[in-house]
Amino acid sequence: MTHDSSAPGPGPSARIDTNVPHSARIFTYWLGGKDNFAADRDAGDRFRATFPEIVDLALIGRQFLQRTVRYLAGEAGIRQFLDIGTGLPTADNTHEVAQAVAPESRVVYVDNDPLVLVHARALLNGTREGATDYLDADVHDPEKIITAAARTLDLTQPVAITLLGILAHVADYHEARSIVTRLMDAVPSGSYLVVRDGTDTDQAYAEAIRGYNASGAVPYHLRSPDQIAGYFEGLELVEPGVVSCPLWRPDAGSPDAPQNAAVLGGAGRKP
Repeated sequence: MTHDSSAPGPGPSARIDTNVPHSARIFTYWLGGKDNFAADRDAGDRFRATFPEIVDLALIGRQFLQRTVRYLAGEAGIRQFLDIGTGLPTADNTHEVAQAVAPESRVVYVDNDPLVLVHARALLNGTREGATDYLDADVHDPEKIITAAARTLDLTQPVAITLLGILAHVADYHEARSIVTRLMDAVPSGSYLVVRDGTDTDQAYAEAIRGYNASGAVPYHLRSPDQIAGYFEGLELVEPGVVSCPLWRPDAGSPDAPQNAAVLGGAGRKP
């Protein structure tokens, strides 16, 4: 087990602005977590009043993470994971799912929210055989992420890069595409990309997002389904492709879940 020695120590908590909502803390609030503030709860409640299905989508997002990581660690044989925009720790985090399948898995988490950094120790409890690390970095700087991740990951071997709910925080779509390209160019053939993000196809969801963006939080920019699929250009899509998250390799015997196309997810393999 390793730890990022470059991450600041006592400073992060001083940078937390409790008056400005943050997507990671709102997401945790919707999932029943305690690591949030009044501004987060207020923003989350107003979002839910406009789009009540958001709590279901939050749960579906976590389930999508778990299924994709199980697939990657199991059927795909991946042993290295770069989780960018990880958010606050909940149950069944990436390292827990991957290391339950393959204890030797190595996982690097990336986020820039100070409260996530405060809780980094909760993310760093991996298996003795594997490694788990945390980087305080921003998705807008993929080169910094890759350089720091290379201290824990062997970038000559395949890596699964997960970008769940984070690319929509990049205002310019072409920049978001560039970030994906730069990340995937840094990993070898046989690596995987996993993306989950919101679409502009549901009017109530779009209205709730407009209210969220007006709250002072870092804006979230909905994309079209074709734009989300565009992140996988040049990759070999894993069946069933880019679909509503509940439709991506659902667990056998799992109860039917809402198939709202407001959030799409998929995985692709670098040839």
